[in-house]
Amino acid sequence: MAQRRKSGFQISYVTITYRSVLLGILLLLALAALSMYVAFPAAANRVIASGEASLGKVLAKVGLGSTPPPGSEPGPQQAHFTNIDGTVRVKKASSNTWVQADYSLALEKNDVVQTSPEGIAKVVFTDGTNYTVKPDSLIVIQENYLDASQQTQVHVQVTTGTVDLATSNIGPGSKSQVSVAGAVASISPDSAAQVMNDPRNDEHTIVMKKGSGEVVRGEERENLSTNEKVSFAAESEKMVKTKEIGPPVLINPSTPQISLNPGEKGVTFSWSQVDNVRGYHISVSRNQFFRPPMVLDRTTTGEQMVVSMAEGTYYWRVRSVGEGGKESAESSAKFTLLPKAGSSSNIALEVSEFVQHGHSIEVSGRTEPGARVMVNGDEAILKPDGSFSHFTKQLPTGENVITVTAFNTRGGFNHVSRAVTIQ
Repeated sequence: MAQRRKSGFQISYVTITYRSVLLGILLLLALAALSMYVAFPAAANRVIASGEASLGKVLAKVGLGSTPPPGSEPGPQQAHFTNIDGTVRVKKASSNTWVQADYSLALEKNDVVQTSPEGIAKVVFTDGTNYTVKPDSLIVIQENYLDASQQTQVHVQVTTGTVDLATSNIGPGSKSQVSVAGAVASISPDSAAQVMNDPRNDEHTIVMKKGSGEVVRGEERENLSTNEKVSFAAESEKMVKTKEIGPPVLINPSTPQISLNPGEKGVTFSWSQVDNVRGYHISVSRNQFFRPPMVLDRTTTGEQMVVSMAEGTYYWRVRSVGEGGKESAESSAKFTLLPKAGSSSNIALEVSEFVQHGHSIEVSGRTEPGARVMVNGDEAILKPDGSFSHFTKQLPTGENVITVTAFNTRGGFNHVSRAVTIQ
């Protein structure tokens, strides 16, 4: 039988799986990523951080990851008011008009905050740094940023007036800076400072009240510790560093609300002793601006004073007085004086459910006719039948405690405290 000839034309092939193709593509991408990281490390880190953030959001949505806390996403951040008293205005960076400050108004980069001679405001930033903007002052938010490494950059310019600032325990690599008339102060964690800018009289000072910091002005550089100050005038003059006397630590009253025991003649004010001072300047006022008429404004050589006072809310401050009458920075606090504690039983006080109107809370209730009612230190209007209704000041976002206190001339009193959350 003849052998069948095989065809001379043959087809050969190699099988390539989808898995092999995918592995090849991944290998090429890995090589490209490695080349990019070597050539452009900064840009690569930004891409990686962005990818991690996006992946975290996806996992959080499907329940496989945790939602990042507010303010933890990298990028520009917002600051917020936590106290507004008197007239405070804001000019947004995107607008040429001024608007009244409000707790719901977020503050961003290049926004301007201005207080009137009868205004004061407190602003808190992402890193926990807080600024108390004193009356007749103006500040500009230069920077409020969080990078991919969770490091914060906060920078505020004091254009005119006075601010008190305090930093929290900001992490390594973060910066909290304040500038005044060309000088930039970097404030360390857990520190406090006072900055004053008076362009009209060409007076500019930075006082370190607690902790430490560094002030840079052109080629000049000064390190500051507790109770040290730098001051300067015209640009041609160098900064002058001096040692300041420290303010006393306030001791009594030690709580926001106090009442006098039977036999007490008045409120006892006391503070710590400060070495090498000639005395102390104590001021007590019905308003936090310490405008006349004052309840008390006196210099004493001791560390204690008893003052006869009526019920109500008060602000008090003490400064150390050194040689030549030079005064330190102030220590200040607020308290409410309730009626004397006596044998009288608590008076009737019924407080209805709070009604929220934006950032204000409507507080209503009933007590005995002729009594007085205070809501967080502000007096409510009482009707002849003992009922009252009062709207609180604008409250900051978050949890707030509202205390309603009723008292009469016989020494009886009662109070109700409730927590409310402002969204």
